[in-house]
Amino acid sequence: MRDNKSYYDTFSETYDHGRDAGYHAFLDEAEVALVAPHLSGKSVLEVGCGTGLILERLSRVASRAVGVDLSPGMLEHATSRGLEVHEASATELPFEDASFDVACSFKVLAHVQDIQTAMAEMARVVRPGGRVIVEFYNSVSLRALVKRLGPSGGIGASGDTDESDVFTRFDSLSDIESYLPETLRVIQVDGIRVLTPMASFFKVPGWAQVERLAMKSPLRRLGGFLVVTLERSAG
Repeated sequence: MRDNKSYYDTFSETYDHGRDAGYHAFLDEAEVALVAPHLSGKSVLEVGCGTGLILERLSRVASRAVGVDLSPGMLEHATSRGLEVHEASATELPFEDASFDVACSFKVLAHVQDIQTAMAEMARVVRPGGRVIVEFYNSVSLRALVKRLGPSGGIGASGDTDESDVFTRFDSLSDIESYLPETLRVIQVDGIRVLTPMASFFKVPGWAQVERLAMKSPLRRLGGFLVVTLERSAG
C-alpha cells in the first residue's frame, strides 16, 4: 500500500491519456452535469481536482472555481490549464469557514481513510444553504462486483503500480449517510455507470445512451458511482 500522494504523483504521468473519448469522457461529462446547475454566479471548490479536467469545465459556469489536490504532479497539469489550485489534503482544507457556495469531489473520497473529517471540512467551507456534491464508490453495484473478482488495473507509465496500491473503500448509501456531519442533509442521490460491468462496453455503439437512460431510472441507485447532493444548514 502506497501513500495517496506518491500514488497520484505516479498516476499523473498518464492520467489524461484517453480521457477525451469513450468511458472516461462519459464519466466526466456526467459528473459535471450534476454540479453545473448549482453554479450560475456561484463559487465552487473541487476537492481532489487532479489534473483539472472537471475543474476546467466548472470554471466556465461558476463565478470562481478553485481546486485542491495532494499531488504536485496532478497540480502541475491543472496549473498548465490556467486554473486556481492549491496543494492540500481533503481532511485539512486551507480556506476560511463559509468560503464557497458549492464544494464537490469526484473519484477521490473512496480513497480517503478519514472520511468523516473530509466531509466535515467540505461542510465547513461551504456557506449555509450551499451545496456539497460528493461521489462514492457504490458497494451495491456491478462495478463493485467486477472490482472484487477481477485483477487490479495498472496505473502510471512504469507499469509497477496498480489500483491495489492505494486505499479504496466501497460504500452503501447508509454508510455515506453515517459519514455526514449534522450540518449536511441529503437532498438528491444519483448514480453513474449503472449497467456497465467494464469500461470497454463504451466501445459498443449506442452504449452511452443506454447508460444515460439507466441514470434517469430508479436503477440509478445501483450505479457504480453514487453521487450525493447535500445541503448545508445554518447549524
